[in-house]
Amino acid sequence: MGAVKLIGSYTSLFCTRVEWVLKLKGVQYEYVEDDVFNKSPLLLQHNPVHKKVPVLLHDDKPIAESLVILQYIDETWSGNTLLPQDSYDRAMAHFWAKFADEKCVMGSFMAAWKDGEEKEKAIESAQESFAFLEKLIQGKKYFSGEDEIGYLDLALGWIPLCLDILEEVGGMKLVDAEKFPSLLEWAHNFAEIPLIKERFPPRDALANYFHKIVGLKRSKK
Repeated sequence: MGAVKLIGSYTSLFCTRVEWVLKLKGVQYEYVEDDVFNKSPLLLQHNPVHKKVPVLLHDDKPIAESLVILQYIDETWSGNTLLPQDSYDRAMAHFWAKFADEKCVMGSFMAAWKDGEEKEKAIESAQESFAFLEKLIQGKKYFSGEDEIGYLDLALGWIPLCLDILEEVGGMKLVDAEKFPSLLEWAHNFAEIPLIKERFPPRDALANYFHKIVGLKRSKK
């Protein structure tokens, strides 16, 4: 199938989801760590548009953006199919993955670095977005609705990976057991899967990374 290389960062939730999929598919790959604060010529060469990790190189052909990479891997390598076979269900999986990245991930980061009234509004907005995910997972063990995880579970894997760390760094609470019991139960189930758990970065490293990111955003206000 050709050589596979992943340019990534061990503190990036977007890179982690790509590694999860590669491991689930049994794809052999070379991992190249990049410094997100001092981007390498290799990264800039293969992702000149966004200049961000992750970038997947397959036969030296670059694929950027983690959700695009997840779909590419699923369609390129057989076994452990992640996206639904039904076209409507597949479209919905793409919709909610994009929604979570744009509204939940970015909303959580915004709430972390905002202050005062702006922070309260950002927290409220992020919680409204998480409420859609809470409703979506109710009555199911995984977002795939099956006994095994699928594309959307992997796309949302950042929640058990680092949401609590981001809450700690931002001095806030976005997802609690009273309002989001089903989402937190899913997060626990997902995090207990051995293949998933073994790729969790060190908590201290993630906390330091988020402190730096939040600090940089605050300094630019």
